Amino acid sequence: MAQLIRKILIVMGAYFCVCPLLHAQEINAQVVVTHLKVDQSSNAVFQDLQKSLLDFINNRQWTNMQFRRNERINCVFNITVENYIEADKRFECVLRVQATRPVYNSGYTTTLFSNQDDTFTFNYQEFDKLDFRADLIDNELTALVAYYIYLIIGIDEDAMAPLGGTEYLETARTIVNNAQNLSSSGWKAFGNLKSRYTIINDILDSGMEPWRRLQYKYFRDGLDTMAENSERGRAAIADAIALLGEAHADKPLSQLPELFTEYKSDEIVQIFKKKGSMSEREKVVETLLNINASKSSEWSEILN
Repeated sequence: MAQLIRKILIVMGAYFCVCPLLHAQEINAQVVVTHLKVDQSSNAVFQDLQKSLLDFINNRQWTNMQFRRNERINCVFNITVENYIEADKRFECVLRVQATRPVYNSGYTTTLFSNQDDTFTFNYQEFDKLDFRADLIDNELTALVAYYIYLIIGIDEDAMAPLGGTEYLETARTIVNNAQNLSSSGWKAFGNLKSRYTIINDILDSGMEPWRRLQYKYFRDGLDTMAENSERGRAAIADAIALLGEAHADKPLSQLPELFTEYKSDEIVQIFKKKGSMSEREKVVETLLNINASKSSEWSEILN
């Protein structure tokens, strides 16, 4: 269903220019490896890592779907090397990953997903060949990257059709389950409410289904409708925020609702500030405050 909607949008000129050839690759990624904190005489291994990851992500077919070149999901992998143990070829890094999508009938690009992973740790030496199989996890670096790619594809498909990304989110969970023998703490089921294990299991938890359903309501019914009918689009986004509140109520310990408000706060404020009825805005603010009170100053702008 999600793939059908995507193709209809292309025919309508919703997202992209007509492009005659289909490509297997789903991801259009930028990869940036920053190593300013590392005292290293040669930059070769960092440059090679960046190039290898770029090729690995962008030149691989991750699903059976067919994407036109301009249809691919744009994302950025910013990897900051905190420590490099040359003798062990060990990298201890922080990953900041962000995926974006264009909004129908506009020049606006919106954040689809954003997260910081503080336990992005792996071994790599120059000229290593990068490969990946979800059922046989024996390389921490490719498992780390593949996890985020399937997570991004799954969320993108959820935004194209209700619960449309289940297959790809399940693959991300398979990666986590098969990576339990790896050393990074982010794969484990304990100790971190924002770990890779926790995020994907929360997404697929039945109690968090409203979080998944809000993706379609927010992006397709909401943002993609704004250009032709701003009132209807904003009302759909208000409904999406209500779903966010429902997810928070169903599973209060999950970080997903708060994470969504972190990377969408500026956008949400602009959508509702001085727009719509006061009762609609008050309801939105009440929900957002309940989820993420640390952004109370931002939410208060909606009421001004």
